[in-house]
Amino acid sequence: MTAAERSDAELLRAHAAGDLRAFEELVRRHRDRLWAVALRTLRDPEDAADALQEALISAYRAADSFRGESAVTTWLHRIVVNACLDRIRRRQSRPTVSLPDAGPQEPAEARDRIAERDTRLAVEDALGRLPVEQRAAITLVDIEGYPVADAALILGVAEGTVKSRCARGRARLAVLLGHLRNLDDPAAVTPGTVGREEVR
Repeated sequence: MTAAERSDAELLRAHAAGDLRAFEELVRRHRDRLWAVALRTLRDPEDAADALQEALISAYRAADSFRGESAVTTWLHRIVVNACLDRIRRRQSRPTVSLPDAGPQEPAEARDRIAERDTRLAVEDALGRLPVEQRAAITLVDIEGYPVADAALILGVAEGTVKSRCARGRARLAVLLGHLRNLDDPAAVTPGTVGREEVR
């Protein structure tokens, strides 16, 4: 049986037993989703890459401690989310806003592409303004499509806590992004009022 034919749990057991290719196959299978979670949680490609690397090293070393109480993917995502949250707690500095990729010498984009980019940046900025616990829950449930039960396992909290964090995060996003609902309506939502709200 080749590595590609083995289940995640079999690969992890094989890695713990000394199979040098097993962990590589496991990472190949799941790296895209792990990367997406890290990037959306941290909002910075360099930080996300560092956190993902730290998480994979931790998983590599801790493979023999996996007890099979959850799916291997849930275990991997939990390690990645924890690495991201640890990084956020360590950094505790002012958030930075990435500059747009386009420079002054690049050709002009069509208006709809500019609007799409502006919307994407607004959504990323709004996500970045959520408390990290809400951002992590929304990233897993609303963006990555995990069931609430799986997100609860990944985050190490009760399902009700995930639902509550998602509900509060969605409510805050609705206010932060209210101006995108109807761009022709100047009274939609006044920017700047949300930042003064207390976040729980």
